[in-house]
Amino acid sequence: MLNVELAVRGVATGLIIAAPVGPVNVLCMQRTLGKGWKSGLVSGLGAAVADTIYGSVAAFSITLVIDFLLREQFWIRVLGGSLLILIGALYYFRKPQELTEKKDEAANSDFFSTFLLTATNPTTVLSFLAVLATLGMKEQRAVWATVLLVGGIFTGSMMWWIILTVSVTALRRKIDDRAMVWMNRVAGFAIGGFGVVNIILGLSAKRH
Repeated sequence: MLNVELAVRGVATGLIIAAPVGPVNVLCMQRTLGKGWKSGLVSGLGAAVADTIYGSVAAFSITLVIDFLLREQFWIRVLGGSLLILIGALYYFRKPQELTEKKDEAANSDFFSTFLLTATNPTTVLSFLAVLATLGMKEQRAVWATVLLVGGIFTGSMMWWIILTVSVTALRRKIDDRAMVWMNRVAGFAIGGFGVVNIILGLSAKRH
């Protein structure tokens, strides 16, 4: 029974962390609309893997890594923010493509870009610590139990990306080239805006 409870709490944690609207959500939606469900799902997988790594750091209470992320969050945020601004600009000026499924097109790029974007948010590990504490999972536990919890985190995060991808895929038939141009602009503006906010947060953290 304890095993089931750990897994369920892990899934809940993964969902809570992945679901809030952010640059990766916007990017996943845009790629699903522009290139199809496979691209959206691969993008989500990159974010889920990064979430799982941060979840592992929080669940295993790896203080050395947590301290490093907090200490170097200025440079991490600047790197991530600059990358977001670049991606935002590319999508803003991007011309619409045919809404047909692209077989394995830039699959590695889709994965690594969302992985990097998620990984360059050092406060994600603090979010995991807060959520785990709220769910009563802050206490020490056996290694096997922590591994089960982390597996639940990956499952929960991936569940969100599957739900998002399926939902957006259902809208693809209603999107024409004109709408896609505006989708690209909105996505580019939103992603770039998240990048600016990330850099500002980094500067603010450095002053303190």
